[in-house]
Amino acid sequence: MAYKYLVIVESPAKAKTIEKYLGRNYKVVASLGHIRDLPKSRMGVDFEHDYQPDYITIRGKGPVIKDLKKHAKKAEKVFLAADPDREGEAIAWHLSHILKLDNEEKNRVVFNEITKDAVKNALKNPRNLNEDLIDSQQARRILDRIVGYQISPLLWKKVKRGLSAGRVQSVALKMICDREEEIKNFVPEEYWSIEAKFKKAKNVFDANFYGLNNKKTKLPDNDAVQNVLEKLDQKADFDVTKVVKKERKRNPYAPFTTSSLQQEAAGKLNFRTRKTMMIAQQLYEGISLGKGGTTGLITYMRTDSTRLSETAKQEAHEVILSEFGEEYAATKPRKQKNSQSAQDAHEAIRATSAMRKPSDIKQYLSKDQYKLYSLIWSRFIASQMKPAVYDTVRVDIEQNGVRFRANGSQIKFKGYQLAYAESKKDKDNILPDLEEGDKIKMDAIEPNQHFTQPPARYSEATLIKTLEENGVGRPSTYAPTLETIQRRYYVTLANKRFEPTELGTIVNTIIGEFFPNIVDVNFTADMEKDLDAVEEGTKEWVEVIDQFYKPFKEEVTTAEKELEEVEIEDEPAGFDCEKCGSPMVIKMGRYGKFYACSNFPDCRNTKPIVKKIGVTCPVCKKGEVVERKSKKKRIFYGCENYPECEFTSWDKPIGRDCPKCDHYLVEKKTKKQKQVICSNCDYKEEPQK
Repeated sequence: MAYKYLVIVESPAKAKTIEKYLGRNYKVVASLGHIRDLPKSRMGVDFEHDYQPDYITIRGKGPVIKDLKKHAKKAEKVFLAADPDREGEAIAWHLSHILKLDNEEKNRVVFNEITKDAVKNALKNPRNLNEDLIDSQQARRILDRIVGYQISPLLWKKVKRGLSAGRVQSVALKMICDREEEIKNFVPEEYWSIEAKFKKAKNVFDANFYGLNNKKTKLPDNDAVQNVLEKLDQKADFDVTKVVKKERKRNPYAPFTTSSLQQEAAGKLNFRTRKTMMIAQQLYEGISLGKGGTTGLITYMRTDSTRLSETAKQEAHEVILSEFGEEYAATKPRKQKNSQSAQDAHEAIRATSAMRKPSDIKQYLSKDQYKLYSLIWSRFIASQMKPAVYDTVRVDIEQNGVRFRANGSQIKFKGYQLAYAESKKDKDNILPDLEEGDKIKMDAIEPNQHFTQPPARYSEATLIKTLEENGVGRPSTYAPTLETIQRRYYVTLANKRFEPTELGTIVNTIIGEFFPNIVDVNFTADMEKDLDAVEEGTKEWVEVIDQFYKPFKEEVTTAEKELEEVEIEDEPAGFDCEKCGSPMVIKMGRYGKFYACSNFPDCRNTKPIVKKIGVTCPVCKKGEVVERKSKKKRIFYGCENYPECEFTSWDKPIGRDCPKCDHYLVEKKTKKQKQVICSNCDYKEEPQK
């Protein structure tokens, strides 16, 4: 079939969706991502000539390029429609080079959503390639290449073959290692609380100890608690000394950015970061809606902006009026404040049409697509609704200088919460009608001992949130960064929390000692700002790289001289090879430790190691606790020195002792949550959030 115009996108799914919007004059094909890149076998950066990159065709892309050239020859005009970001601009630039297009000709088209109107409008308004965007992406790529290809060989030479280092991944690894060190060095501190129940008529309500003699007072130990209790006459009246009633508003959340979507999908849907981005990509590229045809359901999913277009706001307003009523619609379209590092190149992640309710298209979506689309649609609609309003009351109750405080709240107007429920449901806490001067009785009192908790290990969601708050990385880098540090076996995910491996700790220590800037959060954040300045045209990319490379080169030279080889010695396994009789040893591989014959390479016998949980046996104090399985495949934990040590536990030991009785703590699983409890006494820790 003859065509006049060729449109090139990255993915076949995107091509399929767009081709359905355009007439027979258009041919839409996919480049399958990048077609040129720096060579894998060498640095590919010319340090003598302003860091000029040496791009080559990516292996395996020859047939794709051949097809693209064939299609381009037949077309009167070629449109480059890669994604609307730095990476997409670079892909378009490489395509332009390969196809020998005229850079003065306007052939770059961008759209933030794959809908018929957006695509057709973009094709009517093509622009030139944006050199600032291209330079910014190129600078990032070269910086990452310099870091990776100059630190990685050092790690290969001094530690172990196959290791790598990266600019953003090194910061993420350091955060995980630092948190592990905090947990290791954490010393629990004792504190107490006193909970009381008071009664007015037949109404019983809760209050907590606040302080003594008009001052907020801490209760560090049982002596402090007894001092308070001695002042009280539980049978006598207590005075209501203060009642403060207020109205509190809770504003709706902003529509999603990449990081907030990843965090909320983890919390509400239990999605891993990679899964969230994969499903979001599907929703963006287009879903077949039966007779409605294929259409993109959400806007571009790599963004750090919370901005919405005026059209989107107006559509959301109409949906709110029809679905919830006029009293729920924000009087003025709500403006969202972006973070300082946000580029605002795109809109927030939203439904391409507010009118397309999740329930209307459920039949066309997979279960997970429906869940994620519902989350995005609801958050988008809620962002344009009125705040939720609560009636709150604070009551101070006193006797003999001892003050208790009760807080009550009751939702008065649900506002945006009709569309977007909170992660944790707010329960009304209604207090009886109390007035200053009222006399009330104490119904019960209970002191409780607590201990401060160590900081929680990072989950994928909390690590992404911390990286974003510190200005490290950008929307497109979060998911691949987390994948890389796991793939390199620098960290593992245990109970959905990151733990550094021995290998990860070694790599982090070396980079921290010899390349402190690489793992410095502020330095990395400033580098991101410099790359943004290149994108905005206020800085030259060569200057940004030069400022980084000159001191970095000196650090590399120093490390080559001073870094001693780190020998990860083979550990005796304690048994012999069943094939040749030589002693078996424990080796460190790229995927962790394994058993191997010491007679390698003559004997290549290897075995997997039972999973160690990184905790010393609480009974013999010599062996490590390992994960085992019963005959019925139920997991339990035991000492690796069995049968010499007979320690076993259905619950997982966590490597800390109970602050009350010094017995070992375990992680108890229930259907709803995991809780740390003592294996001996009644001590419990609050579940990690």
